[in-house]
Amino acid sequence: MTESVAVPDVVPAADDVFFLHFQRHLIGEGGASAHTLSAYSRDLALLQELAAGRTYATLSPVEIRGFVRKLASRGLSGRSIARVLSAWRAFYRIMARDFSWPTNPVEGVRAPRSGKKLPAAMTTDDIGGFLDNLPDDDVLAVRDKAIFELAYSSGLRVAELTGLPLTSLDLAHGMAMVLGKGGKTRVVPVGQKAIAALEAWLSLRPTLAAETETAVFVGKGGKRLTTRAVELRLSQWRIKLGVAEPLYPHKLRHSCASHLLQSSGDLRAVQELLGHASIATTQIYTHLDFQHLAQIYDQTHPRAKKKD
Repeated sequence: MTESVAVPDVVPAADDVFFLHFQRHLIGEGGASAHTLSAYSRDLALLQELAAGRTYATLSPVEIRGFVRKLASRGLSGRSIARVLSAWRAFYRIMARDFSWPTNPVEGVRAPRSGKKLPAAMTTDDIGGFLDNLPDDDVLAVRDKAIFELAYSSGLRVAELTGLPLTSLDLAHGMAMVLGKGGKTRVVPVGQKAIAALEAWLSLRPTLAAETETAVFVGKGGKRLTTRAVELRLSQWRIKLGVAEPLYPHKLRHSCASHLLQSSGDLRAVQELLGHASIATTQIYTHLDFQHLAQIYDQTHPRAKKKD
């Protein structure tokens, strides 16, 4: 027997006949949980408040956009407003179906963009300590060290690491040809630490790899690794080595990019290394670089230090 879910009645929207009808739809047709119902009720309560007695069926896209501006002025993030709009959009679809409301004024209305989150990056000391402390006492550990060294050395995405074929490596000249997003290839440099780790792995690779497998990195079954397998192995090593902060493959890529930019200031070179189609994507690292600069400034500039 399915447990019934009570319609929430703790928000202003609950006494509106249309909202109640929508909530019953969510329960009856959608099988919504109490948590989902509560979230939708809060979002619809905002519509009720902002509409201020106006007829819902005749609201226009212009008015909905005005509501969006009000929500943004209250400090709601673009992500939160997008969720609210999604609830409103679903509400109007059911009203059109069940009550023949003429239009859905929320269709085509977009939430404002949220500010981009700065990429997480490790310090050079932290990432050096992590990579240098990886053991080489078994074949999988040697493989993992090669993966992580290459990710940090050359700023590769995890899918680029797992998809890398043997023929793309040119360790004699310290480079690799990478197939990136959109089928675009790029040549990236490979540092000495990564070269040494890769050479150690390649000498052991035949003990695991199937004869027909062309990928550089393979698992116990002899087939190429999945991206999920790389993520899990990195997480396991983080725990084994006692690294407190979260660690994932993209963090190695971010660390590579931010450390290069801090050292060189050459945004175009970092763009080329990462394989970004637009310089705008790479420019987020300038904010990360400024944070580093501001931190050093606060710590060292004689006129920036606060008096005790």
